[in-house]
Amino acid sequence: MIANAGCLSRFALLLLAVMLSTSCSRAPSFDILGSFFPAWLLCVALGLIITVAARWLLLRAHVLLALPILTYPSLTALFTFALWLAFFR
Repeated sequence: MIANAGCLSRFALLLLAVMLSTSCSRAPSFDILGSFFPAWLLCVALGLIITVAARWLLLRAHVLLALPILTYPSLTALFTFALWLAFFR
């Protein structure tokens, strides 16, 4: 019974430590026409637009990609993360 009480108190202390170490700040969001949109959604949309522009440039330059099914989602992720880091970190 004593071992259970020690384990329970350790768990309670760990739970308290986790709850005290959480952040209290709000997620970045934009007010667009009265609705709040998360900032990552804007970054994904802009990343997708930049990826379409990059695809257009690659097609005009006659660059053939070996695996376009991997390249374009990777470019979208790259542009999205770069925009997030540039504007929100």
